[in-house]
Amino acid sequence: MAGKRERIAIRRIDNLPARQVTFSKRRRGLFKKAEELSILCDAEVGLVVFSATGKLFNFASSSMKQIIDRYDSHSKTLQRSEEPSQLAEDSTCSRLREELAEASLKLRQMRGEELQRLSVQQLQELEKSLESGLGSVLKTKSQKVLDEINGLERKRIQLIEENSRLKEQVSRMARMEMHLGADSEVVYEEGQSSESVTNASYLRPPVDNDDSSDTSLRLGLPLFNSK
Repeated sequence: MAGKRERIAIRRIDNLPARQVTFSKRRRGLFKKAEELSILCDAEVGLVVFSATGKLFNFASSSMKQIIDRYDSHSKTLQRSEEPSQLAEDSTCSRLREELAEASLKLRQMRGEELQRLSVQQLQELEKSLESGLGSVLKTKSQKVLDEINGLERKRIQLIEENSRLKEQVSRMARMEMHLGADSEVVYEEGQSSESVTNASYLRPPVDNDDSSDTSLRLGLPLFNSK
């Protein structure tokens, strides 16, 4: 497009005259922007530029010395406020690293590693520590095993009690069935039930006190009057 301004790549200009021209133009524009910033925002601005040949150019909205002194004072204040926290942080990190290294070394020594640097006294102390720890482990293990045995014993007793209760229920039900069966059918003679006995009593003729009548009836003869 005609008249369109090409964008310059931001890199070092190799041509010396072109570089000097660009420096002069950009410096003036930079100082102009700094002045506008100080006026528009009521800011205290100080700008220092050294050219490639070592020439100094500067801009200050008030006094360059005053701005530099203020900058130095502010920098020292920041440095003092950051130093304690930084020192404390470094000290804490260093202490934690030392504790971690010491704990790791003790753990390796308890595993039987890196024992060559220990003296006889240190080895004895390590042995006592291991014995104490092993005793605590064995004690805890024994208590755990005892608790499990007691739990199994309680379950065994509960099962025995439950079994006895079920047997009692079965026995009680069997007695009830036997009792109900005895009430429903009473045996008077061997092979004869109450029902057969009742039927026989209805079929049997009545007994007469007269001997002759009884004899005649038994013989099947006609009964004659003695008169």
